[in-house]
Amino acid sequence: MSPTTPVPAGAPVPPRAPVPARGRGALAPAPHDARRRAAGGGALARMTLVEARLFLRDPSVLFFALLFPALLLTVLGLVMPWADQPYDDDPALAGISAITGYTPTVLSLAVGTVALSTFPAVVATYRQRGVLRRLSTTPVGPARLLVAQVAVNLATLVVAALLAVGAGVVVLGIASPVHVGTVLLAFLLAVLSTFALGSLVAALAPTAAAANGWGMTLYFVSLFFAGVWLPLPLMPEVVQTVARWTPLGAATQAMTAAWVGQPFPGTHLLVMAVWAVLGLPVAVRLFRWT
Repeated sequence: MSPTTPVPAGAPVPPRAPVPARGRGALAPAPHDARRRAAGGGALARMTLVEARLFLRDPSVLFFALLFPALLLTVLGLVMPWADQPYDDDPALAGISAITGYTPTVLSLAVGTVALSTFPAVVATYRQRGVLRRLSTTPVGPARLLVAQVAVNLATLVVAALLAVGAGVVVLGIASPVHVGTVLLAFLLAVLSTFALGSLVAALAPTAAAANGWGMTLYFVSLFFAGVWLPLPLMPEVVQTVARWTPLGAATQAMTAAWVGQPFPGTHLLVMAVWAVLGLPVAVRLFRWT
């Protein structure tokens, strides 16, 4: 029956063939896929905003993440008798004060405090209280939850680092870094790599107590290799070698090298980048909602 043939009264109308949508190929995503992606992007933005608000409402977390590095550096510089002495006998380090050489270590300590002590406990508390169980039914996903946490803490740690260095320059007279860009890059990679390590704890710890136990173990080991208790140049060569392969150890060495004008710390930056690239996806894969 041709399209112009009249249809007798009462006769069934033959179904029309579906008309393909114009402007979209066979491999183009369906509209609901685009809506799902848009919803996922909105979920990440909302999750980041919520985590930022919760972060600002916790005075203890806010203090240790934002103000503690500047306070620690200032107190050490004013109280410790070694603060004005040369940092090391090495000719490259003898021209700077000990408190200047210790500044990268304080920045690494600040990163480790948030990434290994505070952050895993927050996520584990969500899991323990059933918050993650409810989030598992939304478009958030573990990747967006971890990215939101890292984004909020990264912004906070950048502000904390600026406050610490600013206080050190104004109050203590520490020397400004020679290669500012390299110091900033090293600090960014320090945050990402250390949070990758903390994300593994956050992904698996069933309770806040477990997260505290696992995280604090990694925290104190990391601080040792970062040179918090004894400067890395004074440690045995084997300890310095091991420290080079840990996130905070590599961070301290990279920032120190850039601060005093030593050669570009490519190996240390690469180590931190590998930790960040591999650690975060593994944490997402191992993430437990309950």
